Amino acid sequence: MEWKQIPLGPLQTNAYVLSNENKEAVIFDPGGEGEKLNNWLKSEGLQPKAILLTHAHFDHIGAVDEVRDQWEIPVYIHKKEKDWLSDPKKNGSALFMGTNAVKVKGADFFIKVEGTLDISTFSFEVLETPGHSPGSISYYFKKLGIVFSGDALFAGGIGRTDLPGGNYEVLMQSINQKLMELPENTIVASGHGPLTRIGIEMDSNPFLSGLA
Repeated sequence: MEWKQIPLGPLQTNAYVLSNENKEAVIFDPGGEGEKLNNWLKSEGLQPKAILLTHAHFDHIGAVDEVRDQWEIPVYIHKKEKDWLSDPKKNGSALFMGTNAVKVKGADFFIKVEGTLDISTFSFEVLETPGHSPGSISYYFKKLGIVFSGDALFAGGIGRTDLPGGNYEVLMQSINQKLMELPENTIVASGHGPLTRIGIEMDSNPFLSGLA
């Protein structure tokens, strides 16, 4: 198994591509520059099987249609944000992008509860981690010791909660009760910025150590 971090789009949102020995892949949060991502996938000889969204803010979904149509693959999102993809007000693009508002076709599958999600040979533990947005979820891949956390947790920070549907208390509960319960050596692959580990954030993140 291998994985790659690829910053994309106007906010350089981290997309991630996880691939297996058979060159099958799943894509997390293709936020923009769909042609660039598709060309990279082709150059690597990968065969995508699904797009997994941590949430539906515009900077995480901008290239969904371009990638989905190229590879004819399904899109997964939490049911609480099922109508955000096509609604610029809800996905935030109306506020930040103006005339370049983002509208994406509806997802193919809606995640309703926590549990195991199997796609081809990939098996994830889906964690509901709302707070940054109502339907924010994290995908924990135990085999590699990595969690794709979207905008819930960053290196030295946490997701913003001042956007529609955001809630600081809910986010902190998500982080403490879900993400901080993972093994300390778990890699945190977040939506922006560098990689970190659960143990590092447990010890030094000011929002978690009472310094913020």
